[in-house]
Amino acid sequence: MLDRRAMMLATTALAATTMAGRPASAQQAFASLRMFIPAGPGGGWDGTGRAIEQVLRGAGKVGSFQFENVGGAGGTVGLPRFISRRGQGDTMMVGGAVMIGAVLTNKTPVGLKDTTPIARLTEEAGVIVVPASSPHQNIGSFMNALKANPGATSVGGGSAGGVDHITLGLMLRAVGRNAREASYVAYAGGGPAQAAILGAQVAAGISGLSEFSEQVKAGRMRALATTGATRADPNIPTLKESGVDVVLTNWRGVFGAPAISAAQRAALVNLMTEMHALPAWKEILRTRNWDDAFLTGDAFAKFIADDTVATEAVLKDLGLA
Repeated sequence: MLDRRAMMLATTALAATTMAGRPASAQQAFASLRMFIPAGPGGGWDGTGRAIEQVLRGAGKVGSFQFENVGGAGGTVGLPRFISRRGQGDTMMVGGAVMIGAVLTNKTPVGLKDTTPIARLTEEAGVIVVPASSPHQNIGSFMNALKANPGATSVGGGSAGGVDHITLGLMLRAVGRNAREASYVAYAGGGPAQAAILGAQVAAGISGLSEFSEQVKAGRMRALATTGATRADPNIPTLKESGVDVVLTNWRGVFGAPAISAAQRAALVNLMTEMHALPAWKEILRTRNWDDAFLTGDAFAKFIADDTVATEAVLKDLGLA
């Protein structure tokens, strides 16, 4: 009897330990979450969505993810599709500063104002890169070429009117040229942009540092400068310190569908707040050179409204809108 009782107690203890060691179902906020990415695979928005999946599934907060990528025109091609999912509280879209510029440039009837802001997550400096075969060894050489003949110095990046395009416009203005002289090639996603740069189809490329970092480390691209106020990478100078008076960063966040209830919105905000506190998310920020820019709910909605006004002013000043 003693042996049997001891065995039963040991079995019960083992079961309790096993249950405690795995994410309990009570901790799972969503059995499934649909992530809408209004861009092609391989870009910053797609990378942000996949990072969210990695952290939340690893923590047992979400059981499974369903991804849908609809790229084009800085997210404005896919945006109407996402907006049609009114009231769906288990859906989020990744977007950000690029979409604000694209909506203004393309004069689309819908914008981020038609979504439910959930959380701003990251801010990232951009980087100006050239293919490894490029004659430009530093940003000074590239700026001289840009000043001498903007039309012959093609630059690839994200959508027209987005952060990459604005960066080029500001660089041109810094050397006394007009932003409308730019030879800017817009790509629907990070994958096509990388292919064009690596194939020397364009003279240079502009995007978030994390999108090109692996190619730079592998020696297939050369990073000339970053766009932040301080160095995002100790080995890459900023435009500002290189004598080019341009400072610009790109933010990314997540949005809920329109017309979701207050409870549905709160559940998504809570999910992002819990994710933000996890060590795994902080590690993602560190390894990808993303700055923490966490902001939720009404404060995030106000930020979007203010950023829209500021972006419109810059685009008009540069003659891009």
